[in-house]
Amino acid sequence: MSHFEAEYFQKIKFTADKIAQFIASAERDVAIAVGSGVPEVVFKFAYDALIKVGIALIASRGYKVRSRVGHHVRIIEKITEILNEPDVAVLGNKMRQDRNIDLYEGGGYVSEKDSQASLAFVKATLRKAKQALKTAST
Repeated sequence: MSHFEAEYFQKIKFTADKIAQFIASAERDVAIAVGSGVPEVVFKFAYDALIKVGIALIASRGYKVRSRVGHHVRIIEKITEILNEPDVAVLGNKMRQDRNIDLYEGGGYVSEKDSQASLAFVKATLRKAKQALKTAST
């Protein structure tokens, strides 16, 4: 079983309905990304969906994410761990770094190819998370 550091996670019991709300929110973000023709919008909503997937997976383990410096890093680590998908750490952190450049360093260019690759990765991660949550609830 994984370790949830108290600095980043608070022990809380979530209902199945609340976890489903987190997944539904991630799905809405994916739908916005899919429907947009603007690479930056696709990327932003794909990244937000990835973080929401992590929040749902963490909630399924009985923890709430605390808003702290570095909490997105911890969320991505937990997605990687819970899904046992090492690529999530690599691709998720690449997305996080690109998002930080855009947000904190005056913006960066997001190509159509990169935004679509990010979206495909997040869609696959969402599918895996939904399967893991379904398996855990049965």
